[in-house]
Amino acid sequence: MQAARELCKNPFAMHPILFRIPLPSRPLMIWWALVAGAVIALIYAVVARKNGEKGGAVIAGFVSVGALVAAYVLRTKSFEAAAIPIYSYGVMLGLSLVLGWYITLTLADRDGLPKETMANCYVITAVAAVIGSRILYIVTNLNEFQSLPDAAGQTHFEWAATVAFRRGGLVAYGGFLGGYLGSWAYLAANRIRLMPWADVAVPSLASGLMVTRIGCYLFGCDFGRPLSEDAPSFLKRMGTFPHWAAGTLENGEGSPAYVRHMELFRGKPLAQEIAKANASLPVHPTQIYESLCGLLLLVILLQQRKHQKFRGQIFFTFAFGYGFLRFILELLRDDAERGEYGPTLPEHVLIPGALLLMSLGFTFGMAVAIRDKTMRTLARVVAFIPPVVAFLMLRPASFGTSVSVMLSTSQWIGLLSALICSFFYAQYWEAARNAPKVAMSPASLGDFAASTSEVSAAKEDTDGAEDEDNEDEPEEQEAPRPRAKPGKGLKKKTRPAAAAESNPVPPEADPVKAVTDPATAKVDEGEAVPPKAAG
Repeated sequence: MQAARELCKNPFAMHPILFRIPLPSRPLMIWWALVAGAVIALIYAVVARKNGEKGGAVIAGFVSVGALVAAYVLRTKSFEAAAIPIYSYGVMLGLSLVLGWYITLTLADRDGLPKETMANCYVITAVAAVIGSRILYIVTNLNEFQSLPDAAGQTHFEWAATVAFRRGGLVAYGGFLGGYLGSWAYLAANRIRLMPWADVAVPSLASGLMVTRIGCYLFGCDFGRPLSEDAPSFLKRMGTFPHWAAGTLENGEGSPAYVRHMELFRGKPLAQEIAKANASLPVHPTQIYESLCGLLLLVILLQQRKHQKFRGQIFFTFAFGYGFLRFILELLRDDAERGEYGPTLPEHVLIPGALLLMSLGFTFGMAVAIRDKTMRTLARVVAFIPPVVAFLMLRPASFGTSVSVMLSTSQWIGLLSALICSFFYAQYWEAARNAPKVAMSPASLGDFAASTSEVSAAKEDTDGAEDEDNEDEPEEQEAPRPRAKPGKGLKKKTRPAAAAESNPVPPEADPVKAVTDPATAKVDEGEAVPPKAAG
C-alpha cells in the first residue's frame, strides 16, 4: 500500500477525462447536429457520384437519410450541460483511426490498390470494427446493460446504454471480426480480393493497439492482477489507479481497479487500507503491456513486408502473433468484463494445453518462412518453451488442490484464429513456392487489376496505331528508291505499294511477334520482306 500512498501525494496524469468544453447556458437541440451530419453526408454522396464512386455515394446517401430520420424522431430532444467532457479513451480511439488511415492508404498505394476505393473501404471497415467490438462487449457483459429493479422488482435492458461509447466498453477481437466482415462485403462488390487489403490494413490494427491501449490506461479499464510485494517500484506506481472524485464517471465512483478492489475486499481489513490510501492495489498495467505488444507487432509486420512472398502473409502473421500475445496477457488480466466460456479444467492442464496447440501451429505453419535451416529448427524448439514453463508454474504442489479455470472469450478467439491462420499460412506458402511470380502478380489483387490492365493495353494499342498511321503518311506520298548492291548493276525489287499499305507495321516493330516468330525476327533491316512474311 506504500505505492498507493505515494501516488496520492504525487498522482499520475491518468484520468478518464482529458478536458471539458464549456457550453452555452441555453439548451442545445439534438436535431441540429443530426441535420448538419446529414448535409455533410449528402455533399459527400454528390462528390462521390461525380467521381464515379457509386458504392461510396450509396452509403453516404443512406447515412444522410438516416440522419434526417433520426433528426425528425428526436426533434423535441435537447441537451443541456455546463460542459462536454472529452474522454481520454475516445480521443485515443480517434487518434488511432487517423494514424491507421495514413498507414493503410500509404501501403495500399504502394501495392497498387486503387486509392479512392481503399479510402472508402477503410471508413466502412472502421465503422464495422467499432460496431463489432461493441456488440462483443455487450454479449459478454449483458448484466451491465440491465436497469435497476423497479417497484415490482423487475429489470429491463437499457438500449440507450449500448451506444454510450464515450464510457469505453469495446473488445478488440470484436473489432477485428467486425472489420473483417465489413471489408469483405465492400471489397466483393468492387472485385478486389480480401487478402491484399488485409495485408495493408493489419499494420493499422497494430498501431491502433499501441494507441488505444494508452486510452485504456488513462481510463483505468482492462487492468491486471495485483502485483507481488517484490515487484519493481516503478511498476507498482504505474499499476496504482487513484480514487477519482465523485461524479467523474456515471457508472461508478473511482477508477475501475479501485471499485473492483473495494468490492472484492468489502468488510475486510484490506478494504480499509484501500480506502485510506484512496487508490487501488498495485496491479499489472496490462494496458501498457498490450500497447507495447502493438508496437512490437507493427515493427514485425513492416519488416515482413520487405520479404513478402504471397498475398495474406502479413495478415496471417498478425493474426497468429496477436492471438498468442493476447492469450498470455489474458492470464494477467483481472477485470470482470472479459467473459469466460468452455470446459472447466485444472489450470495446469488447460493453459499449457492451449499453448501447446499454438506451438504446434507455429512449428508446422509459421516457421516455414524462416529460410535458414538452423534458425528454423531453433525457432521450432523455442516455440515449445511457453507450454513447458506454464505447466511448471501452474502445477499444484504435491498433494495440493488444483485450481480449475475456463478460457476467456479473447483466449478462445486468439487460440482458434492462431491455429486457423497457421494452417493457411503453410498452404499459401507452398503455393507461392511453386509459383512465386503468380503469388505476388498484379492479377492476385483481384479482377479489377485484370480489367484495368486490359483497358490500359487497349488504350496503348489505339495510341500506337494512330502514331504508326502518322508515320506511314510520308511513305504514301513518295515511294522509296531501289538500292543496288555493290559491284552489281542489278536492282533489288521493292515491296509493292499495296502490300505496304496493307501492312504498315514491319514485323520488327511488333515486340510480341518478334518473340513468338523467330523466323520473322531474323529479317535484316535492309532486306525486302515478301508480302506473305509481312502478314
